[in-house]
Amino acid sequence: MSLSCACPEHYPDWDGKDIDLGGQCVHALSIPMFLHMPLSYEVYLKRQYHDIQGLQLREPWPNLVLTRTGMFRGTIMRLLEKSDLPSHRIQYLPTPFNLRGKLHNGEIGTIRNSVRQIQMELLDSGRLPKELYISYLTCPLCRDARGGNKILLLFKIKLLWKYVPDMFTFLLVGLA
Repeated sequence: MSLSCACPEHYPDWDGKDIDLGGQCVHALSIPMFLHMPLSYEVYLKRQYHDIQGLQLREPWPNLVLTRTGMFRGTIMRLLEKSDLPSHRIQYLPTPFNLRGKLHNGEIGTIRNSVRQIQMELLDSGRLPKELYISYLTCPLCRDARGGNKILLLFKIKLLWKYVPDMFTFLLVGLA
């Protein structure tokens, strides 16, 4: 099935899983925001798409865009296969880059409950949610054909404590 929109045709099954994207090659593009709301989001998505096509880079999941919002600046990233091109927008994620995925079925205005649920699960398991990356898997053009609105929430996590079975004790890890 070929989509007429810019949504990813295939996406990874990261729902409820911990993933480490440390050392992953990405194409990162800084975008303007106003109070965590992207400005000209579609323009920057097209710019990133044309940049990737012009550099002849390959993506493991084409059109899968990870969005990190901020007060006045944000970032959109696309995962790439390894590349040695000297572009200032091609970066490698730091190691470790641990994420927890959650597939949210619904619109962006309803993610509050999913975010709270995953935050509580992370805190209960000794992990601190640091950043939220959002990936829109469907748009208004394709949502009916693909089973409704789907948003992949990825929480960058930091380990708070670690269970050591030999010592029967928890070791605290620095919170910085």
